[in-house]
Amino acid sequence: MSVSTAALDSSVCAPLPVLGQDVTVPLVTGGEVTYAALDYAASAPALQRVWDDVAAYTPYYGSVHRGAGYLSQLSTDLFENSRRTVAEFLGCRADDQVVFTRSTTDSLNLLAAALPADCQVFVYETEHHASLLPWRNARVTYLNAPRTPGQAVETLERALADRDPYGPALVCVTGASNVTGELWPVKELAAAAHAHGARIVLDAAQLAPHHPVDIAELDVDWVAFSGHKLYAPFGSGVLAGRADWLQAAEPYLAGGGASRKVARRADGGVDVDWHTTAARHEAGSPNVIGVYSIASACKALTEAGFDTLVAREQELVRRVREGLAEVPEVQVLSLFGDDAPRVGVISFVVRGWNSSHFAAALSAEYGIGVRDGLFCAHPLVRTLLGSDPQDPGECGAPEAEPGERSLNAIRVSFGAGTPDEHIERFLRAVSELVREGAQWKYRTEDGRCVPDRGEAARTV
Repeated sequence: MSVSTAALDSSVCAPLPVLGQDVTVPLVTGGEVTYAALDYAASAPALQRVWDDVAAYTPYYGSVHRGAGYLSQLSTDLFENSRRTVAEFLGCRADDQVVFTRSTTDSLNLLAAALPADCQVFVYETEHHASLLPWRNARVTYLNAPRTPGQAVETLERALADRDPYGPALVCVTGASNVTGELWPVKELAAAAHAHGARIVLDAAQLAPHHPVDIAELDVDWVAFSGHKLYAPFGSGVLAGRADWLQAAEPYLAGGGASRKVARRADGGVDVDWHTTAARHEAGSPNVIGVYSIASACKALTEAGFDTLVAREQELVRRVREGLAEVPEVQVLSLFGDDAPRVGVISFVVRGWNSSHFAAALSAEYGIGVRDGLFCAHPLVRTLLGSDPQDPGECGAPEAEPGERSLNAIRVSFGAGTPDEHIERFLRAVSELVREGAQWKYRTEDGRCVPDRGEAARTV
């Protein structure tokens, strides 16, 4: 049951330089090792290029849209040029708007607040909670998890055709699953939506860092994504697409920047003339550094050659899947089957292991950072594990003790900055843990599985 040590094909391209690639972490068994960041699906490490660009700008930091001084004008130009860079990166149409937000979650909540009256929303149960939950003021139809891309399209077509009354409708779908990494048939779903008079928003949080996204080519109405998954720092996001619903809606936040004119009325009230541009939904002082970080990441990925980056990542995906397949106790989770195209996001469970225990051992004994839990996609993971909706389990460690079965899964994810060595160390660690067991004892503490510093489980 040994894992092959066949080398990855590094001739495709080298990994992009990222922050933290030389950070060392302590091992519970003694010594230190270079940290293997394999939790890109949660937050990818920032590109060194992004950090350098931000550092170069920081001395010129100034307020935007409001100042007459040189630094304010420079910052304003930087902010608006970043908007154009993002629009180009996404293949936006001429009349599309790019609105800067805090995250994918913020973007989709903004769109939810802009829905016209009586709008119906159609969303698959397979979505991340950022896509599943924002539609609280709309009539929502939750679609069952499809088992093929074709079934996804057929399910949507039936639901849209049966809606009553026939009025405004929005479909929300992921581009790549944050659990399985599988690519969804976005273009076909967009065609189905439009054929039935509906619009569609693409959650590209997991797609944009791994694969080119072109709004015009996919024919989607909106795209949402987060900077912290696109190799930029936390705190910035994008909603890009059609302007009409956004222009017709009340501002997402009321305040400075969203208004063009505010005047007192004779009766003592206030009249407000709101912007019709993206500024309508960008009230307050914007996160200029976060916005510039996203633009810098977009440029870096484009200049590196996205096709080349995709090819290298697919080599990593192949290697991980082949390595995990050599360990019979490992079950990889999938909706569409082994042949489905996917990005560098793979979730699995290990027979006889509590998932939190396994993830803790990867960290404490091998210096490998992965994610365990339900990945803020509870209905999907429950479906994939064949569990009852009322079974215990949540995002984070379960209550089960180390060694007990858990509802949760383990997720390994990687991308443009992942070295080959991290993949090989991960596969070796999985094989050794399954074959030999953990070297250390673990306990549950404050909801997390942690090593018991006082006692080894076996001779090290």
